[in-house]
Amino acid sequence: MKTVGEALIAHLEKRGVDTIFGIPGVHTVEMYRGLADSPIRHITPRHEQSAGFMADGYARATGKPGVCLLITGPGVTNAITPMAQARADSVPMLVISGVNRVATHGHEAGFLHELPDQRAMMREVALWSHTLHRAEDLDHVLTRAFAVMTSARPGPVHIEVPLDVMKQQVAIPATLPALPHPTRPASEPLLETVRLLNEASRPLILAGGGAVGAASPLRILAERFDAPVVTTTNARGILGGSPLELGASPSLASVRTLMAESDLVLAVGTQFGRTDYDMYEDGRSPDLSYLVRIDSDVAQLGRNRVPDIPIVADAAAAVGALVDLTNGTSQSSGGAQRVADTLDAALAEIGEVYAEQVNMLHMIRDTILGVRIVGDSTQAVYAGNLVCHMEKPRSWFNAATGYGALGFGGPAAIGAALGDPDTPVLCLTGDGGLQFVLSELGTAMDERTPVIFLVWNNNGYQEIERFMVDNAIKPEGVNPSAPDFVQVAQAYGMSAERIEGTAALASALERAKTAGSAYLIDMIVD
Repeated sequence: MKTVGEALIAHLEKRGVDTIFGIPGVHTVEMYRGLADSPIRHITPRHEQSAGFMADGYARATGKPGVCLLITGPGVTNAITPMAQARADSVPMLVISGVNRVATHGHEAGFLHELPDQRAMMREVALWSHTLHRAEDLDHVLTRAFAVMTSARPGPVHIEVPLDVMKQQVAIPATLPALPHPTRPASEPLLETVRLLNEASRPLILAGGGAVGAASPLRILAERFDAPVVTTTNARGILGGSPLELGASPSLASVRTLMAESDLVLAVGTQFGRTDYDMYEDGRSPDLSYLVRIDSDVAQLGRNRVPDIPIVADAAAAVGALVDLTNGTSQSSGGAQRVADTLDAALAEIGEVYAEQVNMLHMIRDTILGVRIVGDSTQAVYAGNLVCHMEKPRSWFNAATGYGALGFGGPAAIGAALGDPDTPVLCLTGDGGLQFVLSELGTAMDERTPVIFLVWNNNGYQEIERFMVDNAIKPEGVNPSAPDFVQVAQAYGMSAERIEGTAALASALERAKTAGSAYLIDMIVD
């Protein structure tokens, strides 16, 4: 028999959890009782919001759920922003928190960290939130949490454990209940899709973040039908440098033209969300001749774009079945040329300034081989979301789409580096965004994560200032002063340097690569 706090850690260990992000407090110490002797690694950020962003970056890099352990009240309210970002981007995240004793709930008697109804608040951002009232329910509740956050459309879930329940005794079962298998596709829509692919002269594939796990069969399918693959922000690199991958935003007119001219569109694991498909809110996203849509969440199939053929299934299972049904046949539709022509048009469309920033991103990719670029909401990241080509899946992600939380980049980069230490990580963040989470430079040093922090320092919120000017609004509140980032980094023991403009970036990256630890480059740009 173990206390619920001890049993919780044992259960997480059995379910493959190897890292927990959290800040201990008097309302969670009982759950830490079993942690010191566990192989699970505990990461202590400087703020609970960063804990959530680290869990998010860990999940995106590894494909496994990110886990947070947070105190009652301010701990969970601080985590609401990263949970909302995870929900918008379908990222699996488990947030475990304390809550005051059961008998106190709803009375507002002034207990420490008390909220009127903590679970009700968390239900607004979590896919599912549950209060553990009995020790013997722990196994069942965790099983359900893992099922909800990893099946259908993934996202954040929340479990709260009352202080008095944490100390109850419970046995740890020898085996774990089986989780549901990924949704298998029905045969009829698959056969009809194969028929349409065989007849199409200009097929096109739209790949979203939900297609990342289907990268291998998706490449085979695209090559078999010579179909261009338009990748949204979270799917960049899914074809790993193939001439068929168009890493350009479907919000661009040139990409929309490609979509409109295609006689069959196969959409895999994409929400058709506005920040990917209509980021300028011009309402000009084109009609599609014929749309086949694969999504593991049946509710999602009725949102934004209603398909001619809906396929409710796990992306890997559905695309793999399509590959099997095509029997190795192949055909030509001029796909690579269609991609090349569209890319040329896209680069011209985004303008000289953004095109130069895209070149910078590709230089980073080619200088730091295999790099994963984790971005914040900043100008060069916006450019990359419009056009950027990466060498592998999960190598480009940021919070400039979906919920759009500022301060994401630094903590998420640390989480990604912890989850996948064999892949080099560069955090591309603005001077404004980094100040949201400046203290997490200390976490990077504590945990020895060799993240390269590249600060796009344009002395304020330049993109917002430009938007104000373009809309005849006198700029206000867009020039917060920045500290000397080099001195701040050095105060944490981190090597750092300042460069003027992008011309010196390549040599600075070479120095950062050989540092062997976290490194900051403060790049002053106009």
